[in-house]
Amino acid sequence: MMESIASMAMNMSAAQTAANYSIAVTKKMMDTQELAGQELVNMLPDLPAPSKGQFIDTYA
Repeated sequence: MMESIASMAMNMSAAQTAANYSIAVTKKMMDTQELAGQELVNMLPDLPAPSKGQFIDTYA
């Protein structure tokens, strides 16, 4: 009985450690992707402001 409780506690601890590791890796990946996206946006050229009447509104 005691062995099964200890085994279950060890398994739960291992599962929690694996989950924490997976979450940490996912967060790091998301931070890296966010930084890459920001750098891509920074590389886009600035668009000049459109002058009045340049575009026709086709929404009806």
